Amino acid sequence: MGTHAIEDPPQLDLLGEALKAPQGLRYQVGLLSTEGEKGLLERLRELPFEEFEFQGFTGKRRVVSFGWHYDFNDRVLRPAEEMPAFLVPLREAAADLAGLPASALEQLLLIEYGPGAGIGWHRDKGVFGDVVGVSLLSPCRFRMRRKAGEKWERFSFTAEPRSAYLLRGPARTEWEHSIPHVDALRYSVTFRTLRKA
Repeated sequence: MGTHAIEDPPQLDLLGEALKAPQGLRYQVGLLSTEGEKGLLERLRELPFEEFEFQGFTGKRRVVSFGWHYDFNDRVLRPAEEMPAFLVPLREAAADLAGLPASALEQLLLIEYGPGAGIGWHRDKGVFGDVVGVSLLSPCRFRMRRKAGEKWERFSFTAEPRSAYLLRGPARTEWEHSIPHVDALRYSVTFRTLRKA
């Protein structure tokens, strides 16, 4: 259990060369206990999840936002309902990982990934700053890539249940990330700071 930059041990690419973790990426296993996760999942399932909509398309995942909601159709940030009290302790744990006051994590996006759901390559919208994600229920492959000339520099790790990651600096602004289709139901709890103008 503990926080690290996931550089030990390094991954190897197809040629056997070590792959270095993106600068600004931190990962912590065991952010939650098994019992803590179980209680959290019971409450999450009561929330008003809706199908994810993106410019006329409906995704395979369901979402709900608190604090702020990014409207993908109008491309603007809108106020959303206040974060439920049962999520405040998780926000505090996420803030500890990021070295921030809990109040700095102003936006919360919950995503329910059913079997076969994933998310394509992207960077979180520019209105957001640091990103802290917490994985629940089942593991997923968290892939990262950055353009390097004509090729892509790549890095990936397994986001285990009850673990958390932080994207800050180059890991947040230079690298894209994606999650391939999951085999089993998974929840992602993503806290974000707002980027100051």
